[in-house]
Amino acid sequence: MNRAWPLAALALGLPGAAHAQAYQCRVPPVTSVPKVAPDGPRRQSAITGYTLALSWSPEFCRTRAGDRSQGLQCGGENGSFGLVVHGLWPEGGKSSPQWCEARAALAPAEVRGALCLMPSERLVARQWAKHGSCMVRRPANYLKVIRVLYEGLRLPDYDRISREDGLTAGRIRAAFADANPGWPQSAIAVELSERGWLEEIRLCYSKRFRPMACAPSRRGTSDGAAAKIWRGLEAGSS
Repeated sequence: MNRAWPLAALALGLPGAAHAQAYQCRVPPVTSVPKVAPDGPRRQSAITGYTLALSWSPEFCRTRAGDRSQGLQCGGENGSFGLVVHGLWPEGGKSSPQWCEARAALAPAEVRGALCLMPSERLVARQWAKHGSCMVRRPANYLKVIRVLYEGLRLPDYDRISREDGLTAGRIRAAFADANPGWPQSAIAVELSERGWLEEIRLCYSKRFRPMACAPSRRGTSDGAAAKIWRGLEAGSS
């Protein structure tokens, strides 16, 4: 498998962006890397594109404030979060690559350096083992690309948008496209829960990390679907 990675070209092609989110992060020390076990078969297949999944943290933490395993993201002691990175996933047609053989081990310092983007040590370890190992040889490169992609985005103020009447998945999608010129709405998938709450925004990239229309299986919720955005109890949500 060709794992050549155009890091320099990617970094040059994406401008820095000022985030609209006013969220803070305080990084704790990391002394070890969590061990993760595969939850499926090893697959090595050609990569046709990528998905950057951004999780809406207030919704994720809605029922996890007392979960010690999610304390970094949801406990409140290390800051609060808005859109955080769930993962960067290689796509591969009918079957995407996963759980490839890792040629380098993830170091505690690399985990710590990623925690403000992916606020869970286990999440960082899992995303590298399941997805990053199929893309690059070194975990540092995988995490670097995630940072470059994330920092090249402008994140809408979804806390403010959550207060709009008649909110829909299409409005959530349009807000992201409006904040990021060059991103067509067809390249932005909005994932809602069964009850209509925003869970994730997923961005579809080509092999060269340019926005591209999401495949039918990755398009998410339709524009007309009614949507809600949880802001958290301290923000007065109901």
